[in-house]
Amino acid sequence: MSPREWNTCCCCTFSVSGSTEGGRTVQTGSIHTSDYLKRIGVPEIAAATSPFDPGYDPSTLASHLQQSAHLMSTLKISMACWMVANENATRTKIALARAHGVPTVTGGGPFEIAVAQGELPAYLDLCADVGVTRIECGQGFTVSHLDPREIVAAAHSRGLDVQMELGKKHDGGFSDRTLSAWIDQGKEWLDAGALQLVVEARESAQGVGLFDEGGRLNTAYADRFVRAFGFATVVFEAPTKPSQFALLNHFGREVHLCNVRLEELLRVEIYRRGLHSDAFGHANLRPSSPAVFAIQSGENP
Repeated sequence: MSPREWNTCCCCTFSVSGSTEGGRTVQTGSIHTSDYLKRIGVPEIAAATSPFDPGYDPSTLASHLQQSAHLMSTLKISMACWMVANENATRTKIALARAHGVPTVTGGGPFEIAVAQGELPAYLDLCADVGVTRIECGQGFTVSHLDPREIVAAAHSRGLDVQMELGKKHDGGFSDRTLSAWIDQGKEWLDAGALQLVVEARESAQGVGLFDEGGRLNTAYADRFVRAFGFATVVFEAPTKPSQFALLNHFGREVHLCNVRLEELLRVEIYRRGLHSDAFGHANLRPSSPAVFAIQSGENP
């Protein structure tokens, strides 16, 4: 959304106006943050973070969407919290995201429970009825025999897209053997029509998936996911500040992150753009030289 579109966004409006200070007219609203970021070498970046709503009320979510919808690739709706919250509130939140052009996705936990309880068709019907865009499938804490083609077809028949979560929640970090098996499974789900693959990190990013007990990122394993699927397809759960910064430091601004709490989204995005003190020293995050950026854009520096 451009700065000018924000002039009439939601319930707030502003316009270019002038005031007199010390005998001179000062205009406000004519200089925009996006123009300044371009001047200092920050490139335009497509939304590459999928934050999650941990169960906020509709008014709080509405404020986050007004502020940051343009930075959200998708919005994950609060684990299973949306099922026990007031249903009107849940439907309102999903409608708010839709109004801002942000696709919504349910977490993998409710999917696993639906499969375990033999109620997957009812779960898919519910997801479609409340208006979510996408479901997340997974085998993080249950043992089941899933047919990717059958599940994706069932979701598509209800107008739902699919993403698949890779990794177990309680089995520790990946090993060479388990990593290869999850990559093979990811390929099966993509062949069946899933849109993206999500790498498990739970809420701690410690002792799970790509992270050891101390929260250190296994960069070699992370690289294997990217080599297998590419940045557009693989999304890394990054629920903590260390996990977010580690993935951005390693991969640069192209990496897709998810399970970032809504209140942490702006911090992640200034880091992605090299506007955080800890990111500015990284060559793959630091803004380009303004002169070089102007030449690349075909402008006069």
